Parts: sequence; structure tokens; C-alpha cells
Amino acid sequence: MKLTCDLCPHHCVIEEGRTGFCQARGNNSGRIVCENYGRLTSAAMDPIEKKPLKRFCPGTSILSVGSYGCNLRCSFCQNSSISMSGRDTRTIHVTPEMLADKAESLKEAGNIGIAYTYNEPLIGYEFVRDCAVLIHERGMKNVVVTNGNICSNYFEALFPLIDAMNIDLKAFNESFYEAVSGDFKTVKANIRLAAEHCHVEVTTLVIPGENDSDEEMDALAEWLAGINPEIPLHVSRFFPCYQMLDRGPTEIETVCQLAEIAGNHLEYVYTGNC
Repeated sequence: MKLTCDLCPHHCVIEEGRTGFCQARGNNSGRIVCENYGRLTSAAMDPIEKKPLKRFCPGTSILSVGSYGCNLRCSFCQNSSISMSGRDTRTIHVTPEMLADKAESLKEAGNIGIAYTYNEPLIGYEFVRDCAVLIHERGMKNVVVTNGNICSNYFEALFPLIDAMNIDLKAFNESFYEAVSGDFKTVKANIRLAAEHCHVEVTTLVIPGENDSDEEMDALAEWLAGINPEIPLHVSRFFPCYQMLDRGPTEIETVCQLAEIAGNHLEYVYTGNC
């Protein structure tokens, strides 16, 4: 029997024993299950600024964890070895209790909580939720680094547990999102929603010839300022990777110029990868 996964805008119709577009959610015995539940590909203590979060608990560190899979298909993906992988990916298995215990044990080393990151964490929605409950109960911080391409009812249900988010706004045009198999309207709606409930910062990776025009950055920053001009925006430099090897890195001058344009609307604009 085929089942529909309603977590994200793809609404995949999945056959028994198969996974959906994200490669992490599957049809198992007549139920949609999170197949990457507790399966970690990456774990590290990172500076909070690396998420990137510049205006949330600056100077602290956070235990950052990721699994496999993603519900976008960015040809320029910086973590393609895990985000474009599926159930055969090499992982270690941890329970939410094990991860919460580890996070708490690292308090003396300066850890403030857990950041769900590296791949797209919200395709493993149930694991993020279950870990976030335990971290929240222990008085530590939950941080989500996401593409924002998730149905808003699921997204909103997490907010009582989440302290901060960095959300990718990959471009400010519909055709770009169509090319990466995302839903532009959903991402915009979720940025607006998140800004009402937790600390939010936004990242835009500037890719030569794709989303690097002055006009597009001006429109993006103006829209973001319409939500709240104090939302920090990270204007980040592209480097060739994964399938996008046909162009060089973004010129530093371009990144700085676009950051200056964004600064006409926003209070806090930062350059990244420069």
C-alpha cells in the first residue's frame, strides 16, 4: 500500500519498503517512519558562530549533530556526502537519551546544548523533536540549522522547544527554488513564522550568475526587513563543490557589495566564507 508523507511540500507518495525524495522517510509496514532516526553521520563541538549565529549566545560552543538525506537537490551542496546519501550511509546509532546525556556531560567544556545541522535535520523530524524535549528539560539550548522547506504545521509545533534557528534563504526568486526542488513560498512563510517564536538568523549563499544581482539582494533584504529589520543576514561566499564546478568562487568584492546593499534595509549584515 502506498502512503503519503505530509512533512514537507513534496508530499511524496511512497511504496512499501521505499523511501521518499529525501531518502530518509519511508513506508514501513503501513506507516511513514523516520528511517534516519538516531543515525548520526557527524558530531562535533562547534563555535555557535559557525552555525552561523552571530547574535545568539556569542562566544559559546554547541554540540552539533547531523544524519543523512535532504529534501532539496542543490547542485552546489557543501555537505553532499551526507545530504545526498540514503539508508546505506555509514552511521552510528544513538538514542535521544544518549545524546542528551552527552550534551550535558560537555557543559564543563562550554557546551550550551545541541545544534541539529549538517544535513537537513528536519527530515528527521521525530528525532529532533524527541531530543529537543530532553535538552529543553535540562535547561540547555536547542538550535536548528535548516532549509526551511517543511510544512508549516510541523515547523510551528517545534517552536516551544527551539531557542534559535538559522534558515537558508537560497535566493529570492521562484525559478531558483524550482531548480533545487524547493518551495519558495513555504520557506518565506517559515522565516516569518520563526521570527515570531525564536531567535532567527538567515543565510544566503551568493553564487555567481545565479543569485548575485544587486536587485535580487535588495529585494531579499527589503522583504526580510519587513518582518523585522533586526533579523541578522549572513551573505556567504560560494566555492565550487559537488556538481557545480563550472565557475569560480564568488568575488569577495561582490559579497561585500551585496552585504552593503542589504545593510540599507537590515540592522545586522555579515559576510561569510571571505
